[in-house]
Amino acid sequence: MNQSDTTPPEPGRIARKETGADQPGWSRWLPGLRVLRSYKAAWLQHDIVAGLVLTTMLVPVGIAYAVASGVPGIYGLYATIVPLLAYALFGPSRILVLGPDSSLAAVILAVVLPLSGGDPQRAIALAGMMAIVSGTVCILAGVARLGFVTELLSKPIRYGYMNGIALTVLISQLPKFFGFSIESDGPLRNLWAIATAVMNGKTNWVTFAIGAATLAVILLLKDKKRVPGILIAVAGATVAVGLLDLATYNVAILGSLPQGLPAFAIPWITTDDIVPVLIGGCAVALVSFADTSVLSRVYAARTRSYVDPNQEMVGLGVANLAGGLFQGFPISSSSSRTPVAEAAGARTQLAGVVGALAVAVLLMVAPDLLHNLPTSALAAVVVASAIGLIEVTDLRRIYRIQQWEFWLSIVCTVGVAVFGAIEGIGLAIVIAVIEFLWDAWRPYSAILGRAEGVQGFHDIKRYPGARMLPGLVLFRWDAPLFFANAELFSDRVLDAVAASPTPVRWLVVAAEPVTSVDVTSADMLAELHQTLYEAGIELCVAEMKDPVKDKLKRFGLLEKFGESAFFPTVGSAVSHYLQRYPVEHREGNDLDLE
Repeated sequence: MNQSDTTPPEPGRIARKETGADQPGWSRWLPGLRVLRSYKAAWLQHDIVAGLVLTTMLVPVGIAYAVASGVPGIYGLYATIVPLLAYALFGPSRILVLGPDSSLAAVILAVVLPLSGGDPQRAIALAGMMAIVSGTVCILAGVARLGFVTELLSKPIRYGYMNGIALTVLISQLPKFFGFSIESDGPLRNLWAIATAVMNGKTNWVTFAIGAATLAVILLLKDKKRVPGILIAVAGATVAVGLLDLATYNVAILGSLPQGLPAFAIPWITTDDIVPVLIGGCAVALVSFADTSVLSRVYAARTRSYVDPNQEMVGLGVANLAGGLFQGFPISSSSSRTPVAEAAGARTQLAGVVGALAVAVLLMVAPDLLHNLPTSALAAVVVASAIGLIEVTDLRRIYRIQQWEFWLSIVCTVGVAVFGAIEGIGLAIVIAVIEFLWDAWRPYSAILGRAEGVQGFHDIKRYPGARMLPGLVLFRWDAPLFFANAELFSDRVLDAVAASPTPVRWLVVAAEPVTSVDVTSADMLAELHQTLYEAGIELCVAEMKDPVKDKLKRFGLLEKFGESAFFPTVGSAVSHYLQRYPVEHREGNDLDLE
């Protein structure tokens, strides 16, 4: 079974994980062509219908997210057309829909707004170059097979970051919702400025009513998969503004869109813009691939197929690169448009191609169709999407089972809300690294004993009745040994010796959880061996994995300890100890050593 076959495997079977590397020649990089070779005529009607249905969302959402990202609305359609065509060739997921996304809006706006100075052409140049940077990073990472990197961000950290992004996007749209403008100085300052403006009576209540009604319709219809709620809400607002001539009440509208298709254009920026654009582009790459990989895996699981994460990164990168070179801006997968394509019956990437071509036809034939579209309605689209990004239910579960991870998530949310989207990404990455290091830096360790009625040797803290053999300390270390925890390992071993109720002859390290040893920890082991030897204590090791033992051999520790100091199991180490130092078993019970 490979992923070019859409027929679900029989029950009890899972599709083999076929990567791009399994394909010959250029086809390894062009999953879309592989699908085309095996395309079935029966799929065509489904893909065409799904593409046309998808168009009803691509247009209003693309415009809304463009405005939320700080660029004119037309570029949201440009960022929809070319990336969808590019992903259809290079993307491995059959029904994933790419385009402008709310999760990226705050990141793009954080770069574009302060640097563009209100110039729309400069804004799209900055956003376009961010897309090129993001696309290049994704392509290089995919070719280098680094598709696993987003897995380094834990679920609580991802929740925290996305909740922060959602709040930032929500706050950024409130001025449009209320019908006034403010100077943007960061999410919290913006919130204060919005509250001040509302209290000072600057709200345009007609604009607010349009936005509120649009938002209400979207939220009421969001669970009806086959009903184009966004289209109904936006079309209704546009018709109302036109029929009632609400523009005379100072209701801001989209206006006429330029006629024509996106053209190839290199987005030139100044040297002063390079650093913030590079940082923003890398941030976009991280966020967009994290979102895309998760969504891609979800839909792959539903069809019991496999999507190569490295090819997914390449597909996303090419789509961003193409968007940046054809007057677009950074894009990602969409958790709102993809379900629409699925519900409409999409079978392959052709549904996205049909959607892109339908948007292109709209620009060529009817560019004035959305002339009366109110900006507060667009803000409502973005606000509804931001609300959908907020995760509460699973955070409650995390709070119940592990509170420190819940608070870690809250710290990430606050970081994004206080410092901004890009700084929040940096904070999330730093916290992720600290979280990873902390788990390995301060791992759990245990002294083992024999508990009556239970096979093997167990933590004496968990089994208070467990007994230790006189003169023998069994010590377990639940982590790799490396520079950051080497000293702690030595201290805990010596503490275990000091806490022994009888003088110690042997200390056996139960090393099954130890997956690696570096130079620093190897030198520590040599020093520990010498310290214990001078105290008349033999240091032994049990259950060490062969690759780790090979490292000890390279470090010269195997020769120093002696081959006889290594045992395949803890039970065999105890047996050898008992042969050398017979001890009486309490109450006449025999030790079950295995």
